[in-house]
Amino acid sequence: MQVQFQVSPEEAQDLDYLAKRIARETGLTLDSFEFKWAKRSIDARKRDIKINASFEVFEKGKTPTFDPDFYPKNVSNAPEVHIIGAGPAGLYAALRALEIGLKPIIFERGKDVRSRRRDLAQLNKEHIVNGESNYCFGEGGAGTYSDGKLYTRSKKRGDVMRALKWFVHFGAHEDIIVDAHPHIGTNKLPQIIVDMRECIKEFGGEVHFEHKLTNLEIKDGALQSITINETQEIPCQALIIATGHSARDVFYLLHEKGVKLQSKAFALGVRVEHQQALIDKIQYHGRLNDEFLPPASYSLVTQVEDKGVYSFCMCPGGIIAPCATAEGEVVTNGWSPSKRNNPTSNSGIVVSVEPEELSDYAPNDPFVSLRFQQKVEKACWEAAGKTQAVPAQRLKDFVDRKKSPEFPRSSYQPGIVSVDLNTVLPEFISKRLRKAFVDFDRKMHGFLTNDAVLHAPESRTSSPVSVPRDNESCMSVSTKGIFPCGEGAGYAGGIISAAIDGMKCMDAAKVWLDK
Repeated sequence: MQVQFQVSPEEAQDLDYLAKRIARETGLTLDSFEFKWAKRSIDARKRDIKINASFEVFEKGKTPTFDPDFYPKNVSNAPEVHIIGAGPAGLYAALRALEIGLKPIIFERGKDVRSRRRDLAQLNKEHIVNGESNYCFGEGGAGTYSDGKLYTRSKKRGDVMRALKWFVHFGAHEDIIVDAHPHIGTNKLPQIIVDMRECIKEFGGEVHFEHKLTNLEIKDGALQSITINETQEIPCQALIIATGHSARDVFYLLHEKGVKLQSKAFALGVRVEHQQALIDKIQYHGRLNDEFLPPASYSLVTQVEDKGVYSFCMCPGGIIAPCATAEGEVVTNGWSPSKRNNPTSNSGIVVSVEPEELSDYAPNDPFVSLRFQQKVEKACWEAAGKTQAVPAQRLKDFVDRKKSPEFPRSSYQPGIVSVDLNTVLPEFISKRLRKAFVDFDRKMHGFLTNDAVLHAPESRTSSPVSVPRDNESCMSVSTKGIFPCGEGAGYAGGIISAAIDGMKCMDAAKVWLDK
């Protein structure tokens, strides 16, 4: 039985109250049932904040144990399928392979999840970018060290609940199944990723780090083999390419080998940092330091010149991190620990960019959006002194087109440099951002404040290139045996949608190999 009602934030944490309320709603006696949360969300539209509560109610002693819906087999001697990339798409593809009787072999250009930490420390403290091991490349992909938010709107793409259950099976808290906007936290994700990898190996799969795809052999429109680290050629009938949105060299390799690519729309802008207390005050109608409510988040969207401007990857109680993947560029992203207990919040505020509006657009050029992305990242790198410090500006100063003389403390560890971002960002980007911030302040009064700081750029929201595939077979429209997958191919937009797409592509690879 399921029962739903609204409660106050205080009541939502009072188990005795909840039991009595369920008894009243159902007519059951208190000693006859057990219950657990099914869904939980916050309704903060009015000053009297409520929790939308949904519970599963069971006969006493009959509450079922958690079912991860994951049934791996030993695949040591099964047909092989090769996977490029160990982000959520690649890992979930491999886990799905264990279920359907294929042997997954993952090649990840970066390092294992723990070894990445040393390279991230170098990036933060010494401004040294390791092109193979950074916030984007390495075991777990971009999501591992950039927050672990699991919310997705992609309900029609696959089984979201199953993807969440697998995370719980490997160590995430069951709250991610309950909360409307589930979140694991950057501090907890690494161990979960390690446990996924060990499971893949335990059941006969393989995971290889510092193994980079460097060549493809394609004959008569079909994949024949792959080359790893320029020397290791491997026969390959089914290849899942799950390299994420930042593996530019893979895009160029695919193009060189005749695999069809397309330029695609993406989004670019800035990352804005507020004090978390201000966001709490705005969103919770003045409630501050509230033990019964989580740090507040927000979701903002507006239209400027018929183009979308919106918040992206909002991180309550989080920090801003450097996400460059090569020297000569700067990139920002944000993350939060599981408790979301840092004093600042941050969010990308980005502008939709269509390839057709770029000055060098050509219909058959798949790299026009990518070049634009690179140009902005390089311009920001140069403006901030050619280090991993980023150009920054107070929010109201940006709207007023004034350079900021000094700043409140930023969470961005490599440092910030005062720059009028209107002189660095392309005019159509900065113009839309300025107008959007004014509109956002109407929706969240107090948002447009000079206590907030913009960091630029936020440019890796999604891939600027897509790899077209057949809707049914998930196979490249130009090359048999290649399955473009996840964010890098243009078929996902976050951890869960990428994980779901990984499972979908593995099922498609099974159909192909069984022919």
